Amino acid sequence: MEQNDSFIPQVDLKVYGRIALRWAWLVILCAIIAGGVAFLYSMNQTRIYSASSKVLVNEARNPATANYNDILLSERLARTYANLMQRDSTIEDTLTRLGLDPAAVRRQVVSVAVAPVRDTQLVQVTVESPNPELASAVANTLPQVFAEGMRAVQLARFTESRNSLSTQLDELRKRVEANQLQMSDLQNQRTAQAELELASLRSEQTQLQASYGNLLNSFEQLRLTEAQSIDNIVLMEPADTPRSPVRPRTLVNALLAAVVGALLALGVVFLIEYLDDRVQSPDDLRKIADLPVLGAIAKMPSDKDAENARSGNLIGLNEPRHPITEAYRRLRTNLQYANLDNEMRTLMVTSAEAGEGKSITSANLAVVMAQSGARVILVDADLRKPKQHTVFGVSKRPGLAEALKGGDIEALLYPVTSKGVNLSLWLLPAGDTIPNPAEVLGSHRMQQLGKQLLELADIVIYDTPPVLAVTDSQVMGRMVDGALLVIDTQKTSSAAVHRALESLMQVNTPLVGAVLNRLTSSARNYYYYYSYDAYYSDGDDDGKQQKGSRRRKQDRVATPSKPAAEVTMAERTQTTN
Repeated sequence: MEQNDSFIPQVDLKVYGRIALRWAWLVILCAIIAGGVAFLYSMNQTRIYSASSKVLVNEARNPATANYNDILLSERLARTYANLMQRDSTIEDTLTRLGLDPAAVRRQVVSVAVAPVRDTQLVQVTVESPNPELASAVANTLPQVFAEGMRAVQLARFTESRNSLSTQLDELRKRVEANQLQMSDLQNQRTAQAELELASLRSEQTQLQASYGNLLNSFEQLRLTEAQSIDNIVLMEPADTPRSPVRPRTLVNALLAAVVGALLALGVVFLIEYLDDRVQSPDDLRKIADLPVLGAIAKMPSDKDAENARSGNLIGLNEPRHPITEAYRRLRTNLQYANLDNEMRTLMVTSAEAGEGKSITSANLAVVMAQSGARVILVDADLRKPKQHTVFGVSKRPGLAEALKGGDIEALLYPVTSKGVNLSLWLLPAGDTIPNPAEVLGSHRMQQLGKQLLELADIVIYDTPPVLAVTDSQVMGRMVDGALLVIDTQKTSSAAVHRALESLMQVNTPLVGAVLNRLTSSARNYYYYYSYDAYYSDGDDDGKQQKGSRRRKQDRVATPSKPAAEVTMAERTQTTN
């Protein structure tokens, strides 16, 4: 029966949230490590102080005739001066002005940043240094040194003209003074010749004075032009000595590093989850094959005690009200309705790889089927690494190997008891080790044995080896009515499941479904895990049921009171009834 995808909960955001919550320890650890490293690194760094001053740059124009274009030109000039002010020569001249050796102190000036203030004629000078006094002194002296340098450059354009006018003025002044002396001497003489010379000198003196006045006027005009052509650079806001460093910002660096570390950890986590190809939910299985999930079994609680762990594996027998036992009952019910057209009396339980819990699943499934009233025979068909005798606490021999050799089947079956009461469940262990399991399981004798087992039980469950390890499961797949694939959600990859299904379908094995085993409350399979676990989480009887798993002496699976060879199938059936 197909499932309508519209009823599947859309839990993308919750999935991401649960992934983050499940990996929260890693995210927090990475954040702490990154923040701690950044904090220690910042604590060991040199403290840097910053001092800032503001300089007004005004273009040399007549204030009475200044207009908007002159203001825009001043802003551009401020940007130009900001670039020129950062030259190494200007910084070295500033250090020299402060009476310091530029070669020795230059390294203490970490940086000099000069930037124009937007939409103004101001330029901000920022100096950073480990020495706060040096930073403020350089920030205040640098504009002055630069202003003097620019003044010298701009005055150099008028030097030649100014010197030429000064020379001419000196010559005229000397000539005027000389003529004045001659005129004084001639005034004491009363001759006609002296009167003529005096008149000539007076005329020349008048011309010299006029020329001197014109030159003096030109010189003053030159000085005025010179003054109007020099840009005005004024220190408007002097820098104060900084009291606290601007870097390293220890706490800020630590917090930023912690955030970056957490984000990197989250990125790695989501990458791991994205690359994780384990089959952890029915949705993951649906991407591989159109195979229904008939059961979802939670991970059983671990127990360090070997005997308690063995008893805990048969949770369907020892703890009938446990939520995992209920999950096995749900698997039993789903199997009953998996194929209504054909009665399923033989079931093979296998897995893709070893260690996925197929033997435990087979044992508990057989228990819950027997509890429903059906006569069940569980056959350990894993002749290479059998485990059912360990799960039920019985002897490995005699078993299937001896039955294939012609032994009495009824004498080889072990009845399963609970608290002294025989269940309608019998176990056929693997028996003695044989060299060729695949050939034996595919033999005609195995087919006859299967028919004999069907005469003694309503359903026969075969625990077979992993599909990808050996070919035993493929051989057995042709002899059963249905096959159940157990998938370990904690380890089984999509590729392994795909190869296992492909191998089984190549021999026309009737696959009825899959079982998701060892389910946890992880992000992808949370809803399937919660569906049966939440109901029991608040119950008072669960604690008692958990304690019941410890009573291994009372609830332990019992072997028959007399040897298996002496116990007939009729006696076991009669005892059960």
